[in-house]
Amino acid sequence: MKELQEFTKKYQKELDYHIKEDNYDRSKESLLMNHMLLSTEVAEIAELLRELFTTTNEKKIEGLAEIEAFKYAKGKISDDLGKEISDCVAYLCKLANFFERDIEKDFYDKMEEVKQRVKR
Repeated sequence: MKELQEFTKKYQKELDYHIKEDNYDRSKESLLMNHMLLSTEVAEIAELLRELFTTTNEKKIEGLAEIEAFKYAKGKISDDLGKEISDCVAYLCKLANFFERDIEKDFYDKMEEVKQRVKR
């Protein structure tokens, strides 16, 4: 994940896609824009999941067994889903980099916190 964050930092600076830090108003505008863009990408994942279930039902009506219909639909959206997940990761890396967070460490710390909560 550290490599992804580092790649993202360089890539976004190169394309001038990084969150601006030169003054409060530019940072605020950049953060809000990136929040909207991330939200849009998450919504695109939701649309693909809807397509997954719609296609599964259509294929079942056409006579495919449910598991086969589901496998077909899953294959149909897989490439696009990968692209949308990648867009989300890019925006999350951008936010993490702005706040100087180590996503990998934060992730494992959070998973441990959840595990401790579940064990109670």
